[in-house]
Amino acid sequence: MTLVATTEVVPLQIDRDGVMRVHGTRVTLDTIILAFHEGATAEEIVQQYPSLRLADVYSVIAYYLNRRAEIDAYFRERQRRAAEVRAENELRSNPVGIRERLLARQTSEK
Repeated sequence: MTLVATTEVVPLQIDRDGVMRVHGTRVTLDTIILAFHEGATAEEIVQQYPSLRLADVYSVIAYYLNRRAEIDAYFRERQRRAAEVRAENELRSNPVGIRERLLARQTSEK
């Protein structure tokens, strides 16, 4: 039997919002790497997210380990953008007193 060394394609795709997800799933790169940093094995990650294949999880972790600086920069940008969106949403809808407003609305509808 002869083995042939091939180049494997990393199973990641970027969605229309610029989020990296495992191809064919809704699981983000962030999710896998966060679990990995928290000590989860590839097998445990697959148990948590059954839409993932074990080989894909190993491939994504290897991709991260080989490109740690650029992926950490991607994570920082995602966090910055999330904070920006949160601030925009809070400007549109002031969260202060929301519980009281919702309770008042619920009482007035009865």
